[in-house]
Amino acid sequence: MPLFEYECRDCHSRFEKLVFNRDTEIRCSRCGSVEVSQLLSVFAVSGGTEQPRPEPGPCGNCSPAQRGMCRVN
Repeated sequence: MPLFEYECRDCHSRFEKLVFNRDTEIRCSRCGSVEVSQLLSVFAVSGGTEQPRPEPGPCGNCSPAQRGMCRVN
């Protein structure tokens, strides 16, 4: 659906509007002004998971492979 977000320059209210035609005149839903700015819409993405990355394994340059014991850095 072509749902766009706008902000009125006069009363600073934010609103959403379904716009099917680019030539449609957009008016503020609060004060009726045509002085509106289209906002950058942000959408949510579902299904993502935040899992920690696995810790890198030993590089083989030194032993024993323990955290903080790398001689390469």
